[in-house]
Amino acid sequence: MTYIDYEVADKIATITLNRPERANAQNGALLDELDAAWMRAAADPEVVVIVLRAEGKHFSSGHDLKSGEPVPEKITLELIYQNESRRYLEYSLRWRNIPKPSIAAVQGRCISGGLLLCWPCDLIVAADDAQFSDPVVLMGIGGVEYHGHTWELGPRKAKEILFTGRPVTAVEAEQVGMVNKVVPRDELDDETMKLARHIASMPPFGLRQAKRAVNQTLDVQGFYAAIQSVFDIHQTGHGNALSVSGYPVLARLDEMKAKIT
Repeated sequence: MTYIDYEVADKIATITLNRPERANAQNGALLDELDAAWMRAAADPEVVVIVLRAEGKHFSSGHDLKSGEPVPEKITLELIYQNESRRYLEYSLRWRNIPKPSIAAVQGRCISGGLLLCWPCDLIVAADDAQFSDPVVLMGIGGVEYHGHTWELGPRKAKEILFTGRPVTAVEAEQVGMVNKVVPRDELDDETMKLARHIASMPPFGLRQAKRAVNQTLDVQGFYAAIQSVFDIHQTGHGNALSVSGYPVLARLDEMKAKIT
C-alpha cells in the first residue's frame, strides 16, 4: 500500500493514514487502500478491535480536490454519483457495519471528508487539539456525502456548523456525545490503544451483538434511510455546480484549507 499502513498485534488491527505531507487528504487510491485494510481486518479471525489513526499533524483535510488524478473529458452528474456513491457512501456504511468494535484516534484538523472516516467508527478518542468541521456550504453544497451531522451533533448544533463553517472543538464534541474521550495530544495513541486492549479482552461475540443492537436501533430510528436520502440531496449541489461553474467546485477552496499546513 502507498497511503495506508496496516498492522495487527494483541488482537488489534491498526490502520494508519500515512499521507502527512498532504494532511492525509483523500484521493481515490487512499480510499481504495483504506477500504481494503478495513476488509482485511474484518476477515481476520485474530482481530477483535480495529483502530483507525493518522500520521502527522492532522487526521485528515478531507477530499483531495487538487489531487492531479486524471479527469474525464466530460464530467456528468452520473459519473459524479457513481464515484461518490462507492467511495464516499458505500465505503463509510460498510466500515460502520463491520461486526467488530472500531475506534478512531483524531488529532488536529478533521475536515469534511475526514468526517467520513471517523464517524463510521464506534468510538472516537480525540486529542485536545482536534477540530471537526464541514465548511462545504462555501462550495454551494449542503454537507458531505455521509451526512451524519444530525445524528452525531444533534439538529441545532449540526445546523450551526453547516451554516457557519466553523470547527467544533474536541471539548464541544465530547459534550454533545460525538467524541468519547479527549486526551492530551501526546497521549492520544497510548490512550486509544489502552481502550482498544480493554475492549479486545471482552468476548468477541458479545461485542458483535452489542454493536449490532446499537446500530440496528439507530437504523430503526431512521439512520440508514436518512443517510441514503441526504446523499441524493448532496448530489443536487454537484448538479448546480455543473450548471454554474463546472466541476469540481473550487470556489473558496483556498480559504477552506488556509489553516492546513
